[in-house]
Amino acid sequence: MNTGKAQAIRASAAGELPGSPAGGGRPGSRDIVDWRPEDEQFWTREGRRVATRNLWISIPALFCGFAVWLMWGVITVQMINLGFPFSKEELFTLTAISGLAGATMRIPASFLVRLAGGRNTIFLTTAMLITPAVGTGLALQYQDTPLWVFQLLALWCGVGGGNFASSMSNITTFYPKRLQGTALGLNAGLGNFGVTGMQILIPLAMTAGIFGSLAGDPMTLVKDSGWIFGKIASGTPTYIQNAGFVWLLLLVPLAAASWFGMNNLRTISPNAGHPIAAFLKIIWLYTLAFVPAGVGLYLYLPAPSGLGVLNMWAALPLIMVGTLFTMKLAAFGEMKQNIAKQFRIFGNVHTWSMSALYVVTFGSFIGFSMALPLSITVIFGFQHLPDAAGVMTHNTLNPNAPSALTYAWIGPFVGAAARPIGGWISDKLGGSIVTQWISAVLVVGSAAAGYVMYLAYQSATPEQYFALFLIIFVVLFAASGIGNGSTFRSVGVIFDRDQAGPVLGWTSAVAAYGSFIAPVVIGDQIKAGTPEMAMYGFAVFYAVCLVINWWFYLRKNAYIRNP
Repeated sequence: MNTGKAQAIRASAAGELPGSPAGGGRPGSRDIVDWRPEDEQFWTREGRRVATRNLWISIPALFCGFAVWLMWGVITVQMINLGFPFSKEELFTLTAISGLAGATMRIPASFLVRLAGGRNTIFLTTAMLITPAVGTGLALQYQDTPLWVFQLLALWCGVGGGNFASSMSNITTFYPKRLQGTALGLNAGLGNFGVTGMQILIPLAMTAGIFGSLAGDPMTLVKDSGWIFGKIASGTPTYIQNAGFVWLLLLVPLAAASWFGMNNLRTISPNAGHPIAAFLKIIWLYTLAFVPAGVGLYLYLPAPSGLGVLNMWAALPLIMVGTLFTMKLAAFGEMKQNIAKQFRIFGNVHTWSMSALYVVTFGSFIGFSMALPLSITVIFGFQHLPDAAGVMTHNTLNPNAPSALTYAWIGPFVGAAARPIGGWISDKLGGSIVTQWISAVLVVGSAAAGYVMYLAYQSATPEQYFALFLIIFVVLFAASGIGNGSTFRSVGVIFDRDQAGPVLGWTSAVAAYGSFIAPVVIGDQIKAGTPEMAMYGFAVFYAVCLVINWWFYLRKNAYIRNP
């Protein structure tokens, strides 16, 4: 290996990169101007160490992003248990806002690394989560806090959902193609534990005054609550504000670690500029995304939070297209040129095929994570019995109902744990062949889950079907987790290094809307008395995507054989 290049990479990794025409490095910067991961000698001597350090800072930062993004699903349940003066419909707007905002933020986030640099992006987007964490903790101390304050905080929490796109776009640039499945699987898989971690950590943090007088006084439960170890009785003092404050224990040190321990690759983001300029680019693009997200939510959400004039299937494409056009029209200077260059991914048919396949995997993971507590509560929490007039209803509480807070975390845990395995297997066998197998599992598993849901919903003793229901959903989560790793491995093979990052970000943005779609679809079918139809519908979608995967990547004359 060239001695000068080796010295450059060592110096940059140590924060001592001298000036360089290629990268514009400065003394004290953490910019790397020479990065050749496909060069085996370079990778062995210099690259692996730097890539590994960036990966192991990225993972916990992404963990916190998932946790803060999705924490309103747990917080709103506890707000009901504490008697906050909001209807269930009003509290639903908080989960809807955070879910939709997180998916929408992934659209600009997919472009941030190339515009602003990986280190600059991960640092700022991690630090930005400190504000909604503190704000949520302060707002939850008072039951008379207006709903619009919680809604703004939920909107800001969407930054955590966006962090996935920038994190994955960043890590893919550090690793050679032969290792991207494993690296991306570790980053996403362990980062996805933020879903399970949030479901476990928040109920635990709310049981004790771990921040003392600084966090305010506890409130008293007016309804029974729970955590993974069982029920918490009404009348118990609860520190709901800790649901926000607890993330400061991780966010503050992680922001520091990303600033002092991560790197910008000038080969990927040559025009990132000074960190202040990079930060302004990130803030501006996120601001551009917040506008169409806010407008779309206002048109979708029911009164008094919005107008309620659009259904879900109209609001989602409006928000996505509006975000893209707003970014394209309102960007300026070098930023506008860079975005226009990256918009070329939309002219590649594989961007759209991989978007559909990633909905199958990550969309299923995040959607089922959000929908499983609702499914457990409604399907197994009530008995199917005749009323006084002899009409069969589903309104009688089931005294033997399983607790959603006790079991709902198991599926997301298995799915997150399976993701690195999917990346590793895909590195060995090929991404598309693994995607094909897990798509088949999802087809069969979704149909089976639908049938079990039908049996339970029509039963006077639904708990007898719960064990089978839970096992099937664990299989679905495992399959979606493995598929998460395989689809990201495929992106690294199908696209060149310039397009792979933006494609990863875009596909993850599309799939993230599953956090809203799955709960709404299952919820609507539950209201209609046919919850099984939602799962049957998902099975049909998986079957269609199985054919798409075979047609594009596995048949004899496929567009790109993978393998």
